[in-house]
Amino acid sequence: MIFEKGGWGMEKPLTQIPPHVVSLSDYEALAQSRVESGAWAYISGGAGDELTLRENVDAFRRLQITPRVFKDMAGGSTSVDMLGRRWIHPILVAPMAFHQLMHPDGEIGTVLGAAAMETPVVVSTQSGISLEEIAKRAMSPLWFQLYIQPDRQFTSDLVRRAEAAGYEALVVTADAPLSGLRNREQRAGFRLPDGISPVNLKGMASLPPEDRVFGGALVQNAPTWKDLQWLQGQTRLPVLVKGILNPEDARIAMDQGVGGIVVSNHGGRTLDGLPAAIEVLPEVVDAVSGHIPVLLDGGIRRGTDIFKALALGATAVMVGRPVLYGLAAAGAVGVGHVLKILRTELEMAMVLAGTATISEINRSALRRGSV
Repeated sequence: MIFEKGGWGMEKPLTQIPPHVVSLSDYEALAQSRVESGAWAYISGGAGDELTLRENVDAFRRLQITPRVFKDMAGGSTSVDMLGRRWIHPILVAPMAFHQLMHPDGEIGTVLGAAAMETPVVVSTQSGISLEEIAKRAMSPLWFQLYIQPDRQFTSDLVRRAEAAGYEALVVTADAPLSGLRNREQRAGFRLPDGISPVNLKGMASLPPEDRVFGGALVQNAPTWKDLQWLQGQTRLPVLVKGILNPEDARIAMDQGVGGIVVSNHGGRTLDGLPAAIEVLPEVVDAVSGHIPVLLDGGIRRGTDIFKALALGATAVMVGRPVLYGLAAAGAVGVGHVLKILRTELEMAMVLAGTATISEINRSALRRGSV
């Protein structure tokens, strides 16, 4: 079946959720049957041998929760304070490109489903629907993910558009000056189907295709800390830096006055052989010493994973692929259900671990297992 808006799949999206769908892994199976094989390789695949892709998930399994008993749960809450706003829970939808590959409603379906669970969405520069149209339909807060483009004037104009549309923060991706070597995607021969394109970048001066890395214009124009500083001067919005794995980079970013840091390895899609985001999270948290928020992106598949990230110092987490799997399976309803599962699992983990509030979750709640 060809979706009329450009994406495609073998089975139609569901209109209601079957009772056997109770976890995020159930959604992954449902999604794959509804997405064309090349698009599936693009969304679910990673770089190289996909070691980092797998490690993002596996690293959580090596962390075990050590619960406390007979704790007072009165007044229990998942709320957190971040960037001057109180959030009802510490879950955001991570920035991801081209949601229309998963479902014809694309990013509109994602923001509608997220709104049902009062979940902020970080909209990708490479969305298939314009940032303005997404903002018109959103009913929960939006942040805008930004690549600092070689065309700096276009980048500045894009920031103006995000501000005018009501986005509350910018999330600058720092770890992808060029695309990763995604072999699974290459083997599948993936290309964007007709009708899906990075519409936010329409009109931008683009660099010509190149068959080299060093010496090419893309690498020559890769952004530096100076460019980040330039960007901060272009906007009134808080600027978070996404893709930090090294505590020294965290300190530089903090000293430069960023609004927050997102610990991330780009979902294992750029450089293979990187550590899992959760593995380096404590080092980055220690480097910034509570001065700015630290978010974790990568590998979240259970509410217990969120609990573990919070215990290691994360202010909040971003959830990526599982949201798209929910979108592919059942549109906005699937997105909302995925986020509902995670939120419920987090609350259950907090109660069973003896932590009534987010502030009570700390490193003493974890131990490293042998898995």
